Amino acid sequence: MKPVFSAGLLLFMACIGSACVSSSEQWLSLVAVLVGGLAVWGRAFHRPKKAMAALALMLCLVCARCGTGAMPQPQPGDPSLLIPPDGKPFVVRLVGRIHADAAVTNGRCRSLLEVSSLNGQVSRGRTELTLDPCTTPLLTGSWLEVQGELRRPQPASHPLLASGDERLALQRTWSRLRTDAIQVFRQDWTPLANARRTIAQRFTDLAGEQSGGLLAALVLGGAQVSLPQSLRDGFRVAGLSHALAASGFHLSVLLGSTLACAKTLPAALRIAAGSGAMALFLALTGAQPSVVRAVLMGAAALLIGESGHRSRPLEVLLVTLVLMLLVHPAWGRFIGFQFSAAATAGLVISAGSLEQWFVQHWPQCLHRLAPALSIPLAALFWTLPLQLLYFGAAPLYALVSNLLAAPLLAPLTLAAMALAVMVLLLPAALSAALLPWLIWPVQQLSWWLISLVHWISQWPGAQMLTGPVHPLLVLLFALGLLPWLMPATQRWRGLSLLWLVLAVCLQVRVQLRDDLIRVEQWGRQWLVLRHRGRAAMLSSHGDDLSCRIATRLSHGLGHQRLDWIAVLDPVGTDQQVCWNVLAHTLEVEQRGRFPLTPGQRLQSDGLSVGVADQRGRMLTVRFGTRVQRLRRSNLRPQSG
Repeated sequence: MKPVFSAGLLLFMACIGSACVSSSEQWLSLVAVLVGGLAVWGRAFHRPKKAMAALALMLCLVCARCGTGAMPQPQPGDPSLLIPPDGKPFVVRLVGRIHADAAVTNGRCRSLLEVSSLNGQVSRGRTELTLDPCTTPLLTGSWLEVQGELRRPQPASHPLLASGDERLALQRTWSRLRTDAIQVFRQDWTPLANARRTIAQRFTDLAGEQSGGLLAALVLGGAQVSLPQSLRDGFRVAGLSHALAASGFHLSVLLGSTLACAKTLPAALRIAAGSGAMALFLALTGAQPSVVRAVLMGAAALLIGESGHRSRPLEVLLVTLVLMLLVHPAWGRFIGFQFSAAATAGLVISAGSLEQWFVQHWPQCLHRLAPALSIPLAALFWTLPLQLLYFGAAPLYALVSNLLAAPLLAPLTLAAMALAVMVLLLPAALSAALLPWLIWPVQQLSWWLISLVHWISQWPGAQMLTGPVHPLLVLLFALGLLPWLMPATQRWRGLSLLWLVLAVCLQVRVQLRDDLIRVEQWGRQWLVLRHRGRAAMLSSHGDDLSCRIATRLSHGLGHQRLDWIAVLDPVGTDQQVCWNVLAHTLEVEQRGRFPLTPGQRLQSDGLSVGVADQRGRMLTVRFGTRVQRLRRSNLRPQSG
């Protein structure tokens, strides 16, 4: 490893570390790692004291830049600064511009509003606007006048639930406004938003909601397209989420096709064609971290290749990531940025060695499968620690699904991009005549891919649920994986195997403990009882939102299906399916009466709930050897 590359790696660690740390203990750990790395760098490469001092100064400056810019703060004039210190919401009248399209979801629309005035006074900032009820989508560039309650976003009541305050803060938004009516008085000209909307609408009209949505996502990225949730879930469980997210794969298909068409042209025209393709891709998909990373690396590779030099992908990746974090430190906290960086590093570092291993150890008749297997395998293993950290789950059949989907994804992506260009450039009459014929074979391919995804996602154990994994265990697991993924560290494989086994054993021990977890949010309560790797639940409400959150809690805690659920509220016919899928046994309140009478219990091995008094106001729950009495009204422990 060269000294310059090693120094760049330290700078990247300083960037990403200072962007992600959130406590003094984490800062101390980061400083210790950087100081240790600096000492090893100086000793290993025999660097003079001046070089070490210069690198130490650069590390300090990088930490200061990324640490202070990672979490944006409200600027003067932001609407959130007018919210009282006690956080009590108050009614305001805002005038602002819709930042991005918002589709109608469950009867409401939600989008960021760029505020220009508040109660008649000039204001500059953003707020998250929720329109409920909403019958038509909110369009980018629409100027609105709205009146409603302005409030601060509340943090999640449990780590497994989405944290609205941090998510919005990364988008430079620190307030929320809810209203039931808006007044649109102007519509700006938004060519990019109009182009995205036209492509998505035409594909959906011609190919249907699922196939058309998939084709639009292959061109614009899933962040710009309103996809059915069942389709997103299917791709996630099958391990193909990257196909719906605009990334380096989509850009490589576009750039490779463009350069193949321009191979007979002079170098200057090839560079212009490649640059135009990348600019179009960036404009249509938006400046998402994964897209910016792919475009910067693609531009570097194009310029280096056309100049006749040999590209060094690992060095290009490292420089790209450091520059992105220095310009926009908040990207370090984006999950998409972290997954994109890890997957690309896996492809650059490990894909080649994995392919060689397959060629050396497999029969010659299977050598053609080596590239198809090594690429998804490298990306899967390099992103596995992040999947465990953020989702507590991993797709078990990701390698199989990627191998089967590979022959479909590349032609589908290229065909969808070609059709999108036709939608934008051809006259409306000619487009209406040609597209129904041209999109038909592409629609059949997309149908095969969607069918494949749904089929694999229904396989037994398609999603391996591990439950929440402590960051230190994730770090131990990642360190155990590295010697198996990096050829230069093979001598550490024996020790790394012990680290992997230790991390797995510690996580299993956590999952097998007895525990009671209480979650309260939006006036609803959930109580999860855990015993020796199994779980049961009590829910105060039976509506669709309660079931969705119950599912998120169950899967997030590592339980695919619960032993039983007691719902202290009537459950409608539409919600019955959701609750039945989540548990083996479901007991629901009927006409205000709990399904259990005094003396009866709903139980499984080590888990039970029963009525503790004649009036049914108190419940007794047991998990393992521990017993608690709870008030039925709010599922809180009995006071006194």
